[in-house]
Amino acid sequence: MKSMTGYGWIDFQDQSRQITIELKSYNNRYLDININVPHFLSPLEPELRSYLKEKIARGRVELYIRVKELEEDLEVILDTGVITEYKKALQKISDAAGLEEKPRLAHFLHLEGIMKVVKKRDMDEYRSMIFKNIEEVWTQYDEIRTTEGDSTWEDIMSNIDILWKAKKIIKNRENSLEDLIKNNIRERFQQLIDDKIDENRVLAETAILLMKYGIGEELARLSNHLEQFCNTLHRKYPVAKKLDFLCQEMNREINTIGSKSNLLEISQAVIEAKDAVEKIREQLRNVE
Repeated sequence: MKSMTGYGWIDFQDQSRQITIELKSYNNRYLDININVPHFLSPLEPELRSYLKEKIARGRVELYIRVKELEEDLEVILDTGVITEYKKALQKISDAAGLEEKPRLAHFLHLEGIMKVVKKRDMDEYRSMIFKNIEEVWTQYDEIRTTEGDSTWEDIMSNIDILWKAKKIIKNRENSLEDLIKNNIRERFQQLIDDKIDENRVLAETAILLMKYGIGEELARLSNHLEQFCNTLHRKYPVAKKLDFLCQEMNREINTIGSKSNLLEISQAVIEAKDAVEKIREQLRNVE
């Protein structure tokens, strides 16, 4: 079990550049990956996204890559065609103004489009550096997710113990519920007919009411859901969605038991069980 919350960071450099990689994530119902890289590294974005999708199943994930150039490898390109056209235009201006001055170098320096500065960047070199170091970032990030996941797992297991205990209490009082129904029916017969009570009639009426108010089926389904929950909880792959579904099913059975029984012990156990399920669901909101 892993948390959806994690963080990893690394800063490294060579002679010409300094690169920072930061990876963090938050709770989210689905997988939402956001990648923020310098424009010239945009070609790497699909590969970075694929890398994260293979490792993360759920959460809002943010990856930041920042680059600071320490030494820039530049190439200056002169557009001779533009220079020639500027020269002609400047000469025409001079002739129109009746000046004998010819275009000089200073006249060209501030004109647009004459020189183009191109930064030389080896994309394969950047790719190698980033993917070599992103593994360390991932290790940090995943360790935090695992640590928080372990803590969440322990909290969930403590609430599962509460659920098992509550279920046991309800199970032990199931027969008392049958006796309560039977005694209520006998008392009604005594009030209505002050005569010898027909036990067969009492048993028949009890059976009818037990079909309506009995909790045996609900207890069986609750036990089944609890067993499925525990089995799923020990699996390695992301399980939060299935666990949340099982919580909904357990809550349904617990509510039904509570609505059918008016025994104090069962009512108290139902309250404890509902509280435990709600706490589990709160924890699952942070689980991948």
